Amino acid sequence: MQSPLFGYTENQSQDRYTLQNPQMLRVTLAGHDDILARKGTMVAYQGMMEFDGEYQTPGQRRARAHTGEGLDLMRCSGQGTVFLANLAQHVHVVDVDRDGLTVDSAYVLALDSGLHWEAIAVDSQFGISGSGAYNLQISGQGKVALMTSGQPLMLQVTPDKYVNADADAVIAWSTSLRVQMQAQTSSSSVFRRRGNTGEGWELSFLGQGYALVQPSELLPPQNAAIGQGMAAQYGMGQHGAHGQNQGNIWSNR
Repeated sequence: MQSPLFGYTENQSQDRYTLQNPQMLRVTLAGHDDILARKGTMVAYQGMMEFDGEYQTPGQRRARAHTGEGLDLMRCSGQGTVFLANLAQHVHVVDVDRDGLTVDSAYVLALDSGLHWEAIAVDSQFGISGSGAYNLQISGQGKVALMTSGQPLMLQVTPDKYVNADADAVIAWSTSLRVQMQAQTSSSSVFRRRGNTGEGWELSFLGQGYALVQPSELLPPQNAAIGQGMAAQYGMGQHGAHGQNQGNIWSNR
């Protein structure tokens, strides 16, 4: 049998994390270095591998219940190679260092089991779609595999050059950055969903670090309302940051 498909062979590498292709992650395990992966993302494996549901600590359960942010994970262990993918999204491997990484949990594909995470509030008077009122702050030494819809844009932030990005397109940013949320519309139209511009909430990043933006905005239906009443439709009330997440931090420990 002959076919161009036989050109898509396994990517040979000694690295722990390798991109098999832009939409698939290849992870090599040596028997003592488990990883945590999003549930249901294993597409193939070789060797003696085991997949178990990851136990959620009381801290993780509290974080999920109060913030909606959390990670549905499985533990991958053993000796061999596992291939991970999710809806053909583009995969990117990031080294988490002392600066830490803040990310929307919806874009995490896998991470080293030794990393620590906690849910933090994005300070604002209003809730937003996309990045959400809460995000995950990942710290420690290790790697995280992120997913984006299409090839992303990495924006460098310096003290003399801050960056603004649409909150619906932001994937992750350096934890060391200061973040402010604001509306792109004028004050007269801020209470109408995205005003007349098609633009809405944005995140402003200041300090030293980077912000990752994808070429896709995950928008809610224009007339969708979370909860009841006008306040809920525009991200205020009990579903807005002003109502529920002033300085709250929820840990997985």
